[in-house]
Amino acid sequence: MKPNDDTAPGGQAAPTGAIDAPRASAPFTEAIRIRLKTPSKLRNLELALLVLALAVSGGAIALVQLGAIGELDQTVITYGTGLALIVIVMHLALRVVAPDADPFILPIITTLNGLGIAMIYRLDIAKGFEGWSSAGVRQMAWTALAMVIALVVVVVLRNHRVLARYRYLALFIGIGLLLLPLAPGIGQTINGARVWIAVGPFSFQPGELGKIALAIFFAGYLMTARDSLSIVGSKVLGMRLPRARDLGPLVVAWAAAMGVLVFQRDLGTALLYFGLFLVMLYVATGRLSWILLGLGLFVGGALIARDALGYVRGRFDAWLDSFNPEIYDAVGGSYQLVQGLFGLADGGLIGTGLGRGRPDIVPLAESDYIVASLGEELGLVGVFAILALYLLLVARAYRIGFTGTDDFGRLLAVGLGFLIALQVFVVIGGVTRVIPLTGLTTPFLAAGGSSLMANWIIAALLLRLSDTVRHQPRLVVDDDA
Repeated sequence: MKPNDDTAPGGQAAPTGAIDAPRASAPFTEAIRIRLKTPSKLRNLELALLVLALAVSGGAIALVQLGAIGELDQTVITYGTGLALIVIVMHLALRVVAPDADPFILPIITTLNGLGIAMIYRLDIAKGFEGWSSAGVRQMAWTALAMVIALVVVVVLRNHRVLARYRYLALFIGIGLLLLPLAPGIGQTINGARVWIAVGPFSFQPGELGKIALAIFFAGYLMTARDSLSIVGSKVLGMRLPRARDLGPLVVAWAAAMGVLVFQRDLGTALLYFGLFLVMLYVATGRLSWILLGLGLFVGGALIARDALGYVRGRFDAWLDSFNPEIYDAVGGSYQLVQGLFGLADGGLIGTGLGRGRPDIVPLAESDYIVASLGEELGLVGVFAILALYLLLVARAYRIGFTGTDDFGRLLAVGLGFLIALQVFVVIGGVTRVIPLTGLTTPFLAAGGSSLMANWIIAALLLRLSDTVRHQPRLVVDDDA
């Protein structure tokens, strides 16, 4: 090993950023060092990126005001300062409780959340909403609450492996949250889907939290059952098929997804739950047969539901024949889809400019169709920039999973990353008419407290997982030895 110029008393090398392993007779062991990362560098990088993210968010709100009302007022300072204070508190907390956490996750989410607030505020201006009646103010309040909950998760959960012990409890919680909207008295049907509960003046979508609980259960279950699911089975045409008794978890997950589709009339949530289990099953076993069997089950179930359920059939008709006047004007028809397509077409390559379009004429423009609203005013370039942020966020989650030190953490990180990726694909695919439209919301962008809270909890879990991964000392071979 290279001598160190800094020597301590007695001629011994003073400690630096690397700690030498004890010398042994073998030359290979002499070449091994343990390199310790400097956590402050990660947090300083995060702080620099947060400044850029806050500048983008504040600039978007300012452009909305200039484009929509032609002047700036105190709303820019209120919204911008409020978001900045919350984010900085989160950053300072990470310096203490998770100094090795991934430095890109929080800035990416801050940018997406800030752009969502700017577009929701822009729609409030178009509709004449002010104060607490405006969705923008409520979204700021939900953002603050979601970040506080995420901070509590990071502080309380110091070791993610603890979650594996409670995997069956997570299963019961997930199923309970999934079935809660069916309970009489508190369950609500909104826009044809029974996925909401109402307590007094507040409404909440418990399935958003249920997906996190089910991800924890899937990771814990597959951690223990992966060997029997991946090794045992007979080969057919070069592909190893699972045993009949090993198909039980897949059939149960499929039945639960079909139950959501039939009783809660929510195609998006059914696809999300089943897709999550299927991908985590494939990651745990590496067997393509699980994917093929799962896709066959879901496609078959969806085709049967299309013929048996009017709700699903209407979604397929609106997708396949959107510009048919009879379907366009029908209740639950393709009016929203077509208006969103016209808005995206009006935006073109560079958009009409923030505050200069007419996204408010699209139904649910602040929630289900916020991507179409952003596409109209930011154009194709802006949509691609947003997709790039999502791609980077999912890539960081997968990186955490692939560099993890335990099977549970790896599966959980990949599952959480896939939750975000699948939601984005389903929402944008529906808005652009690539797939039938569903009722999912775009993570961090769309208005809605339950979705925002669930996604911030996902972010907190990813931060905790990344801190655990980076905190592990790494053995590297010194090439100069």
